[in-house]
Amino acid sequence: MKQQIGWGILGCGHIAAKFASDLSHVADAELAAVGARSQVNADSFAKEFSAGRSHGSYEALVGDESVDVIYVATPHGLHHQHVMLCLENRKAVLCEKAFAINSREAQEMISMAKLKNIFLMEALWTKFLPNFAVVRNMVATGVLGDIRSVLVNFGFIPRQPVTTRIYEPALGGGTMLDIGIYNVFMVLSFLGRPDSIVASMEPAETGVDKQCAVTLKYKSGAFAQIFSSFTTHLPTEACINGNRGRIRLTHRFYSPAADIEYFPDGIDSRQIIPFPQETGFGYQHEARHVCECLRQGLTESPVMTHADTMELMETLDAIRKAAGIHYPVDGPV
Repeated sequence: MKQQIGWGILGCGHIAAKFASDLSHVADAELAAVGARSQVNADSFAKEFSAGRSHGSYEALVGDESVDVIYVATPHGLHHQHVMLCLENRKAVLCEKAFAINSREAQEMISMAKLKNIFLMEALWTKFLPNFAVVRNMVATGVLGDIRSVLVNFGFIPRQPVTTRIYEPALGGGTMLDIGIYNVFMVLSFLGRPDSIVASMEPAETGVDKQCAVTLKYKSGAFAQIFSSFTTHLPTEACINGNRGRIRLTHRFYSPAADIEYFPDGIDSRQIIPFPQETGFGYQHEARHVCECLRQGLTESPVMTHADTMELMETLDAIRKAAGIHYPVDGPV
């Protein structure tokens, strides 16, 4: 592969801007091209982030020979369509979470990548962050003992005017796929796939969830409780609790901004655990990993595997079914 890996960005919104900014912290990456639904938007984005080329259509972007891998940054209701477009044009893909609307879509995307022998990974950035790596290592080495419960919440009131995708069923609106996915990811990371799920939600006028409460149960006796909301501002913290101690990831637990609070006795003996920190928003870590995978000729990440994505999507499907959250793409109820 050439010295610099050429990145394309499909969709020029808020998250795409952060990702584009963080590519400057990836030594072997360059922003080769961007694609938007209009040439004006693409040109503006390309100018701001010094992209090599700008395209006023996604079709033009995937046909750009300077692009080795494409970051799909459109709303998750469009991920299936846009990832398939990239793969059909033999472009490696890093697809923003939620990877798809449901596990059926996710499996189709993964199957296409395997058929074409092309790299595909879900952009679950938390899994690549330094603070998460430290917590995962602490749990793996047994400092918390047996994990008996995981408690996670994520909530905020969307700014006015509320963007269409927040509550639009066709775009996978609602809290669960937008922010609740981080809660589910944390539970799966430390307790694995649940044995049973109880969930309920408060519906928005469109029928999607504006808040959702979930209890995940395990045959071991362990529990997880997660709550996501667009109706209130929540602490947005994650607590991993063992029989020998506990960890709390503070506000914005899913981001590099979260501190690691460790309570060896589980009560009052708080320690702040240090971890490596960098400038930037934090997307450079997953981008570096993708570059490493491409240089090794991999078609699947060994860190965020296709199986990891399917487990996450299947658990989200089960939660939505239990809570009564249904999207048009799911088919008849």
